[in-house]
Amino acid sequence: MTDPGVRLVLVRHGESRWNVEDRYQGQEDSGLTETGATQAEVVAEVLASRFGAAGLVLSSDLPRARDTAEPYLRRIGGTVREDARLREINVGTWTGRTRAEVAAAHPDDIAAFEGGVDIARGGGETYREVRKRVWAALDEAAAETNGTVEAAAEATGTVVVFTHGGPIRVATAEALGVPAPGERAFAPVLNCSYTVIHHGGPDGPHVLVAYNAPTTAGSRSTRVE
Repeated sequence: MTDPGVRLVLVRHGESRWNVEDRYQGQEDSGLTETGATQAEVVAEVLASRFGAAGLVLSSDLPRARDTAEPYLRRIGGTVREDARLREINVGTWTGRTRAEVAAAHPDDIAAFEGGVDIARGGGETYREVRKRVWAALDEAAAETNGTVEAAAEATGTVVVFTHGGPIRVATAEALGVPAPGERAFAPVLNCSYTVIHHGGPDGPHVLVAYNAPTTAGSRSTRVE
């Protein structure tokens, strides 16, 4: 049977308190702001309208992603499966510090990173490491959903994934075959934007259908993960 492919809809979480304060968040969590909670309601309506009830809903296990998923789950009457592999990049000792504070304390690391060196910021992860874990999670989800689609003789299955800016950029780069750290060339991801990748199965090809599509006015974008 011809592989029908799977539509991956990747959604960045709503605005968080540390987004507003320009702090590195990594794998800690500061909670959604009031604006972020509103953004989650808006993106839920957009997702339900454009993509309907996804066959599978995944989320990072960090609260800001799970909380963003809740309004969509209410609308479709669905459940979510958490996957720690969809977490934001680990930024180690930079976590909770502002961009200005880190720039003052670690100018050489910042210069290397901005120059395209894939360093483990704050002793955390590199983007190559993040790409490996994120894409493994998406590959597995696509394979699972594709099996369900084939059994139902449908054309395309949909997986909605609530995650973070870093994972969305590395997943986009992986889908397009852009070697690390090529994800740095992609625009910072807006809060509650969505990115759509058509996953073509284990042998591809994968197709980028939409990147960073905004759903709310005034959404925040940042390279401070």
